[in-house]
Amino acid sequence: MKNICLFLGVLVFGSCDLIKFKKEITHEEKPIATVYNKHLYKKNIKNFLPKNVVKEDSLVIVKGLINSWAKQQLFLTKAEENISEVNSIEIERLVNDYRASLYINEYKEKIIKQKLDTIVPNEEIATYFEQNKENFKLKNDLLQFDYVNFAKNHLERDEIVVKFKSNKGEVQEKLDKYLLSMKSYRLGDTTWVTTNYLKDKIPLLRNDSKEKLLKISKFIQKEDSLGVYLVSVKNVLRKNQIAPLSYVRSRIKQVILHKRKIELIREIEKTLINDAIKNKNFKEY
Repeated sequence: MKNICLFLGVLVFGSCDLIKFKKEITHEEKPIATVYNKHLYKKNIKNFLPKNVVKEDSLVIVKGLINSWAKQQLFLTKAEENISEVNSIEIERLVNDYRASLYINEYKEKIIKQKLDTIVPNEEIATYFEQNKENFKLKNDLLQFDYVNFAKNHLERDEIVVKFKSNKGEVQEKLDKYLLSMKSYRLGDTTWVTTNYLKDKIPLLRNDSKEKLLKISKFIQKEDSLGVYLVSVKNVLRKNQIAPLSYVRSRIKQVILHKRKIELIREIEKTLINDAIKNKNFKEY
């Protein structure tokens, strides 16, 4: 019943623009509510009724929908009676402008979906990055790190710690035979992340200062009742340094697609104007 009340609350404030009504009563269907000369029919609200709802709850929902619709019509009638002619003309203009914008934007989006080339080669992304590096300065410090998490009573705990701290060879290769017994791990991942990401990944680091976490080759060992965490910071980039391409690749792709979208819209507009002039559907006096 709680969900039904929440549903009704949403409908009271959101259904006004969705419920359609007819001004004339049809012979095929009788209205379920009438306000002045405006009528509400069952088919206007049936799509708002949840599936498999019990009869008692259905009646509550229908009652709420009817009341919501009635309040809208009563307010609308009073508003139309009391709004001045000047304001009424302005409202009508705004409504027409909004309607036109909806149609135009819907048409543009349809054309864009049909014609916009969404494939952005890596070469194009790299070229854009090289030409606009100063626009990609970091707003936060970034780092790359390795970590493993295993049980405190792990039989080969000491060996894992030694191999993780060793600078010889790839850490994942050194620890490969232990990975199945790990609770979790991140090894050899070159993704750049913030210190907050690291702290979220390993909550035991939340009290450590940012400067402590940003020391390259810093080895950190933490323990709690659940297990042991080993962390090694591999690389660091400071705030205001140029971001690595891998970190901003998706953003650059969106920028390129946005520029293509604008250019496509301009081409569509130009074509529309030229065709209208050619077909004498557009004249200037």
